[in-house]
Amino acid sequence: MSRNQKFVYIFTAAGDRAEDTVTGFTLAMVGLSMGNEVTVVLLGYGSLIGMKGYAETVHAPERQPLKKLLTEFLESGGKVLCCTPCLKGRKMDPSDLVEGVMPVTAAGVSEEISAADKVISF
Repeated sequence: MSRNQKFVYIFTAAGDRAEDTVTGFTLAMVGLSMGNEVTVVLLGYGSLIGMKGYAETVHAPERQPLKKLLTEFLESGGKVLCCTPCLKGRKMDPSDLVEGVMPVTAAGVSEEISAADKVISF
């Protein structure tokens, strides 16, 4: 059995690339279920994923709904971080985030990436 690893999934897309977004969250969930430490970082347009009510609007053919994946990921111990400047650029603030999604600075994102065994981008 391989050692547990730390994975960071970076999302720069959301509903504009629903299939990529849902597939990425599916892979993040699988990584978590295999005993790995998994962090999702929402950047740019991807920051919308963390906004209350947004995940309900993202669907891809033959995939689980993003809302279900996001909820299960958080409930299973996954960490979701959302870029603070990206929020501000979209006229949002941390109170607009889904419960469990945490705002993060560039320094915080850099720390996550530096500590990761693997970084995957969607």
